[in-house]
Amino acid sequence: MSKTFFITTAIDYTNGAPHIGHAYEKVLTDAIAHHRRLRGEPVFFMTGVDQHGQKVQQSAAKQGIEPAEFVAGITELFVALWKKLDIRYDAWAATVEDLHKHCVQGMLQRLWDEGKFYKATQSGHYSVRQEQFLTEKERGPDGEFGPEWGEVVLIEEENYYFKLAEHRQWLLDLIDQRSAAGNPLVVPDFRVAELRNAVEKLAGDLCISRPKSRLTWGIELPFDRDFVTYVWFDALSNYISFAGYDAAPGADLSLFKSRWPAVHVIGKDILAPPHGIYWLIMLHALGFTDEEMPTLLVHGWWNIAGAKMSKSLGNIVDPSELVDRYGRAATRYYLLSDIATGRDADFSNERLEQRYNTELANSLGNLLNRTLNMAKRYRSGVLKKSDSPLAEFVQEKTKAWDSAMEAFHVQTAIEALMEIVIRCNAYVEETAPWKLAKDPAQADKLDEVLYSLSESLRIVSILLLPILPEESNAMRAQLNWSGEPTLANTAWGLLPDAHQLGDPVPLFPRIEVPA
Repeated sequence: MSKTFFITTAIDYTNGAPHIGHAYEKVLTDAIAHHRRLRGEPVFFMTGVDQHGQKVQQSAAKQGIEPAEFVAGITELFVALWKKLDIRYDAWAATVEDLHKHCVQGMLQRLWDEGKFYKATQSGHYSVRQEQFLTEKERGPDGEFGPEWGEVVLIEEENYYFKLAEHRQWLLDLIDQRSAAGNPLVVPDFRVAELRNAVEKLAGDLCISRPKSRLTWGIELPFDRDFVTYVWFDALSNYISFAGYDAAPGADLSLFKSRWPAVHVIGKDILAPPHGIYWLIMLHALGFTDEEMPTLLVHGWWNIAGAKMSKSLGNIVDPSELVDRYGRAATRYYLLSDIATGRDADFSNERLEQRYNTELANSLGNLLNRTLNMAKRYRSGVLKKSDSPLAEFVQEKTKAWDSAMEAFHVQTAIEALMEIVIRCNAYVEETAPWKLAKDPAQADKLDEVLYSLSESLRIVSILLLPILPEESNAMRAQLNWSGEPTLANTAWGLLPDAHQLGDPVPLFPRIEVPA
């Protein structure tokens, strides 16, 4: 069985509607998955929803409905948004499904049988928002717990604990070894130090349960029915449960091993401790080798004027409304082109409008329309295959695009794509086909220009596919090229002699901005 490129996003917590950060994460992952498919790799792209937890139970109670009904309503919002954004995932992970429960309980039972859990009574400060007990290390310089922890209350209760701290040195060594080998555990690599610093501070163990007297909306511990498992052993395990993992002795793991290890696309706020510490140590405890540890692709936040978006500040951007206002193409393009993977960026409606109008409507859309119109007017839409001064440049930028996409630098890849478009537009002005058409002696040069532009646009249409799948297909339809959109087919010269182009249809209508 061939190795599959397995990429998954952090599953979305169903205690609130999707926001712009959710949308960016999915569009980014979708673009990466499309790129790998263009390279001919089998891809398994998974996303989903995290539906258990105390906050969900509390929110449902406030509305007077059962948690299952509450999460179903929120889940519908996420599913509808991914459809609106044309997110093409291969698998959907919902933590209320029986498959997931079976896997989680199998993992818990195995770790319990191997003595990796213990039961103890703990009293201390508890973060309601993060659903975890806090230690003195979480206090700020002023002695108070910071706003990131939300409401903090004093609790004393008996629970089960995972022996987390005993894996601390293993994780530190793994981080160092992967970095030294040029294959960092965390991408981009400037996040590695952040994770390592967090691991250095690791001292206590991880509470992995909640008593049913306080929380019933969760997966029951298989070895103690008076408790449900706490969020991390539930939510994080989706990455393997829906990929075919089974903790039972002798289980057939051939499908799972053909996919694993994965690339997890996550926000910077859940790198440490959830994914970079809890999840990796959970896998290690289950017997996953160092080579089987996933790669964590960590993206930044969309801010407003440098400030984090929040409901309390009233500056949340609704991605569904964004698509309704500007369209899917403008939204996807802006989210991928205006932020460097791993960094933060400021969201701006004006910037979205500007990038779309300048780069898609005026530059790419106009180039496609001009080329097809000129070919139709001067050659009845029929091309004559010719050598081209653009060939080397286009191939060079195509390689740069592929390298950037492979490194998850989608913004850089878009820049390479747009360099081709900019060069083609300059080539039109340099050669002035409308003048060449008036001079019979320049017939061969006119044919060269029309072929160069059409072939460049064919290649651009393939490079555009991860960013704007629908518009990419529409471009190829107008070029009347029915070849497979693959990276191999970005080789120069695949439009044959006497190729008949299609009719131009405006692809990127301008966004009209009120004066």
